[in-house]
Amino acid sequence: MTSNPVILITGASSGIGEATARLFGMQQGYRVVLAARRLERLDQLADEIQGSGGEALPIKTDITQLDQIQGLVEATLAKFGQIDVLLNNAGFGRMMWLEQLDPIDDIALQLQVNLNGVIQVTRAALPSMIERRSGHIINMASVAGLIATPTYSIYAATKFGVRGFTEALRREVSILGISVTGIYPGGVVTEFQQHTGVDRKTGLSTPGFMQLTAHDVADTVFRAVQRPRRMVVVPWFMWGAVWLNSIAPGLVDFMIRQRFTNRERNL
Repeated sequence: MTSNPVILITGASSGIGEATARLFGMQQGYRVVLAARRLERLDQLADEIQGSGGEALPIKTDITQLDQIQGLVEATLAKFGQIDVLLNNAGFGRMMWLEQLDPIDDIALQLQVNLNGVIQVTRAALPSMIERRSGHIINMASVAGLIATPTYSIYAATKFGVRGFTEALRREVSILGISVTGIYPGGVVTEFQQHTGVDRKTGLSTPGFMQLTAHDVADTVFRAVQRPRRMVVVPWFMWGAVWLNSIAPGLVDFMIRQRFTNRERNL
């Protein structure tokens, strides 16, 4: 069996997951397991990785289904025998006022995918890492897991949850030789924005100079694998906003109310 390390990526059919799969599978010599619901995209991506000389295993997976999660891990171990890196990347957002969100499709499903899915995939993959006393779990969170803003109520709740899960898990498994990292990107230009339901009266959005590409975040993932860290915020200057929100939440409340909420609510 080849000694090349294995990375399992959820949400691998587009955006950050796809970019990370290309980086690890086509440039860094990793064997890549591609998990998502859109099998045709996974197959195409796997063909590209294999065409470049890499190895890829596409597995159609809905991470809201426990049997499919278990099948994903079992198929990975049957094919490659190990999981060196798990990237919990699958997720989506609905950015609207809470009273406008559908209780099932917008609220329950976000919680199920963004938080419960991360927990359940990790739980399924963890025993093999514990057995080998080796592994790295990377959870894709968001700056929304550090700063909660209007219309992000449920999305922020899931990412705050991922943050807490990541911190607790790190303290559970570090003694077993397993690293755990949380990555907190700001705005990223991907398909994500197409499904958020955002309709801003003010037209406010993340300034272009602050926006990341999926490749930027994939590079961050690779650097985290090379040099494990507890948490990574990108771009780095978002730490300023995190710091301000921590020491002066009342000021941040006032700024958001004046700049955004009053205008969006027509108050």
